[in-house]
Amino acid sequence: MRPRLPPLNALKAFEAAARHESFTRAAEELCVTQGAVSHQVKALEAELAVKLFNRERQRLIITEAGRDYLNVVRDALDRIAVGTERLLQRQSTGVLTVSTSPDFAAKWLVHRLGHFAEAHTGIDLRVSATLHHVDFAREEVDLAVRHGDGHWPGLNVVRLSAEQLFAVCSPKLLSGRRRLGRVSDILKFPLIHLDSRSDWANWLQGAGIDDADVMHGPVLNRASMVIDAAINGQGVALARTTLAAWDLINGRLVRPFPESRRLSKTYWIVCPKATTGLPKIATFRDWLLSEASNDLRQLKTHGSPSNRRPLRMNTL
Repeated sequence: MRPRLPPLNALKAFEAAARHESFTRAAEELCVTQGAVSHQVKALEAELAVKLFNRERQRLIITEAGRDYLNVVRDALDRIAVGTERLLQRQSTGVLTVSTSPDFAAKWLVHRLGHFAEAHTGIDLRVSATLHHVDFAREEVDLAVRHGDGHWPGLNVVRLSAEQLFAVCSPKLLSGRRRLGRVSDILKFPLIHLDSRSDWANWLQGAGIDDADVMHGPVLNRASMVIDAAINGQGVALARTTLAAWDLINGRLVRPFPESRRLSKTYWIVCPKATTGLPKIATFRDWLLSEASNDLRQLKTHGSPSNRRPLRMNTL
């Protein structure tokens, strides 16, 4: 059986009164009344059956027994304070494990990790790129970035950004004999497909080009591969806002036409509800949102066609 311990408030009142040799100054430190401190000390003396202070001529003088007990109490309170500080530091600093898809890690996250490390030296970031949705109850992961509709019951979910699907290509495809002048010119170049050729067929139909021959060009199984192939000038690709943002902003990709399709699925920042308020998790989430917001601001001037003509297309 655990030994009975005196109330913590009584111990705090006794320690403060002994240090200040005054109930009044102890009360000011503890933000309570002088009567409350006096009552706590008297209750402690009654529980211990030991006189801790003598009251002489409006002076508070600690007894020998009180002095011995003060050493024990002060040491215990100091240990609690140090342990509490260490616990709070662990919540604000230390290892932070983040799970993302390989595409998001490759095309969005890795370019920015240096900026995060410089700004938050106390956080040891670990990134796990995986195709499966992490099980927070079983895996040592603090936060995840997932692609989907945002419906994950029991988890705290914050949308990273809205997304559109649009055509992208290398800047060199905008010049030369076969340059892209209008949407139909896309068909002069290899079409780079993700998983199947249906996305290009649907996108072109939404742009007013029916029965287009989309059976040419490679089919790749990763969005990051599709974007890299477009950067290398291997054809025209369809890309989502988030994954293409870095390359659009830095001039490796361009949007030859303003037509776009709004997507219903996007990236979300996900973590257990119980840990959503931990400082290091909140810090990383705020940083992700700030980076995504900055991308959208820059895309308005760097990554979008100057003659922007949003097209009404079905959502995906």
